[in-house]
Amino acid sequence: MTETDALKREIADLRERLARLHEAGARITEELELDTVLREVMEAARSLTGARFSGITMLDDEGELADFITPEFSEQQYQALIEMPAGEEFFRYLHGLTTPLRVDDLPAHVEGLGLGPFPLPLASYCCLPIRHRGKHVGSVHLAGKQGETGFTAEDEETLGLFAQQAAIAIANARRMQNERRARADLETLVDTSPVGVALFDAPAGRLVSLNREAQRIIDAVRDPQQTPEELLNALSYRRGDGREIAAGEFPLARVLTTSQTVRAEEIVLIAADGRQTSVIVNATPIRSADGLVESVVVTLQDLAPLEDLMRMRAEFLAMVSHELRAPLSSIKGSAGTLIKSGLGLDPAAATQFLRIIEEQAERMEALITDLLDVARIESGELSVRPEPVALDGLVEAARSAFLSGSVRHDLEIDLPAELGWIMADPRRIVQVLLNLLRNAAQHSPGGGPIRLSAQQQDVQVQVTVADDGVGIPPERLGQLFRVFTRRDATDATASSGASETGLGLSICQGIVEAHGGRIWAESEGPGAGAQFHFTLPAVEAATLPPEPGSSEPLRGRFRILVVDDDPQTLRYVRDTLEEAGFDPILTGDPQAVRRLIAERRPHLVLLDLVLPDIDGMELMEQLPALRDLPIIFISAYGGDQRVAKALELGADDYIAKPFSPTELVARIKTVLRRVSRARELEPVPTKPLHWGELELDFSDRRATMAGQPLPLTNLEYRLLSELARHAPELRTTAELLPRVWGPAHSGRPGAVRTLVKQLRRKLGDDAETPRYIINEPRAGYRMPRPDQPERPNAKR
Repeated sequence: MTETDALKREIADLRERLARLHEAGARITEELELDTVLREVMEAARSLTGARFSGITMLDDEGELADFITPEFSEQQYQALIEMPAGEEFFRYLHGLTTPLRVDDLPAHVEGLGLGPFPLPLASYCCLPIRHRGKHVGSVHLAGKQGETGFTAEDEETLGLFAQQAAIAIANARRMQNERRARADLETLVDTSPVGVALFDAPAGRLVSLNREAQRIIDAVRDPQQTPEELLNALSYRRGDGREIAAGEFPLARVLTTSQTVRAEEIVLIAADGRQTSVIVNATPIRSADGLVESVVVTLQDLAPLEDLMRMRAEFLAMVSHELRAPLSSIKGSAGTLIKSGLGLDPAAATQFLRIIEEQAERMEALITDLLDVARIESGELSVRPEPVALDGLVEAARSAFLSGSVRHDLEIDLPAELGWIMADPRRIVQVLLNLLRNAAQHSPGGGPIRLSAQQQDVQVQVTVADDGVGIPPERLGQLFRVFTRRDATDATASSGASETGLGLSICQGIVEAHGGRIWAESEGPGAGAQFHFTLPAVEAATLPPEPGSSEPLRGRFRILVVDDDPQTLRYVRDTLEEAGFDPILTGDPQAVRRLIAERRPHLVLLDLVLPDIDGMELMEQLPALRDLPIIFISAYGGDQRVAKALELGADDYIAKPFSPTELVARIKTVLRRVSRARELEPVPTKPLHWGELELDFSDRRATMAGQPLPLTNLEYRLLSELARHAPELRTTAELLPRVWGPAHSGRPGAVRTLVKQLRRKLGDDAETPRYIINEPRAGYRMPRPDQPERPNAKR
């Protein structure tokens, strides 16, 4: 072949290369799915450069490895690369490159970096960073150049063109993901808003969408067979002052015809059958760039809750006036008699009048104190100062105060001798006990017995006050702890107190929840008596749980995943958790829970019971990873039957909205302590276990090999012990992290790989043919059954 022929051949090869490059670029540009785009990039780059292998690594916003795509690698090759001793350091080195890397012998290059043996015979290798707008978002890799020559400068230039394509694809995918998330957040915000929102197409006057609250409002006056559009045409309207409104004067009609903004008009919507509801209407036209009205946004605020609140306020003022007027009249009458009688009044009679004044003044003071307590509870400002205290002392104080009144009931107290101390504010818990005892007495006509008992329950103590009185209908159990709600009193001689005003049980709930406990009532119905239970943290749970094997408090921040579709709740919980030293992870999207658990490894989940398009319990059933975590459900109603079902499914606790910061933090700490203690109390084998020459003695916390002690660190022993106790079951990385490192683990699976490597070295275990610690690719680790080692050729 002449020099001219060779030149022509090179030009032809170059033209073919450019054509293939153009064709590959066109295919990549047409594709929108990120994974498909990246695989197209790798296939085109591999084909044009003659490489055997290609790969792309992507980084997250923190610069950590988020994904590794290697189409040509087998499962064994992929796992070998991931499991290489210095794998994290190797990938960190590649991601730190600012210029292309091109070597003819990759294993030798890795050895030269001090990163140990490279597990794959790839030889020639080329790597380019993927950058977008100055930020490193990943790397693209080629390996195993076909033929004897390594990658050339032309190959590097070709790979650079595909790296640019990959950068654009990754950036576009992330932008679309952020836009979808922002749109979903906005839609969730609108749909879950406590204000009704309706969107109308202005030119057609057609209803486009309704959020949940708007749907609820119109359903109150709509027949099931009516569409929302038919309802609007059939309604009649009245202003808040009683004046009738013609259809053309309805705010929506005015906006559609005149494009005027409507602000805060009170309107009564009246159905043909007389049903009605009052709303405050706002309507805003949305204009296009040329000034034409394209759509109209109408907000409807239901006035029924406000009217109920006004009614309750009026009833409350009447009740307070009555409650204050009675003792005030007694005080005034007694004082007037003393003044009129002067010195001529018998001393015994004068003393009696003074005693009446004192007793009625104390009654007024108690009522005012209850009112102030309710106000503090509702504003989240109720102050409690827990300290280690014996429950029997608090019970005795409440018993003395209770029996000092004019009661005709036998009080039976049952406190176990071994009952531990509790963390409680003594004055407040005595107040709770006294309120519950008086409540029981008030609803136990004829002087029936009242029983007060307590029992230890793990890291909590449960206290019960029971009576054989009038009982409670099942439908009222969930309403008892609301302000101004009372049981139906039948004993006219019952002692006065907070229970008479409907404040007592609400105050009890606020105090108990401020301690991180729960309070609830049980009854089999009218005439069957009632039992009131509440829980308080035991004294040994006063501090955060220690690290496994250590008496020191936990170091590091607990990560709390909060799943709630209410933005205001998310902000409130975030501020509370941050102030308490927790690390909050927030989302309003149920679909993001799986990803956040995998990426952030939360220690506990706060899960809203009602979420968009899915129930919190359904989400719990669908995600095994969620079920494996401690869960506190957030419920709008403390007595909701769904709460009971959630607890049956395995939830650790629930908290009813609204809740105070003190209650939220106390409940989270209580659940974390309970989980930590349960793990510490998990039973361990009583006899040593053997795997050939390896012996593990759990009682002495000792491991030996051929009779010689193994010098294991605390972490290494805990990992070996965890695998041994569950042999031959598989333990995933997600399970090992909290079990070995404790609740404040880092969440990085690389920590498990590193610890396994260290442990294998001390055990003399070969990673290729392991006898003791077997790795199931992309699943986890396990040990064989005791005295039944795996075959030498066991799969890694």
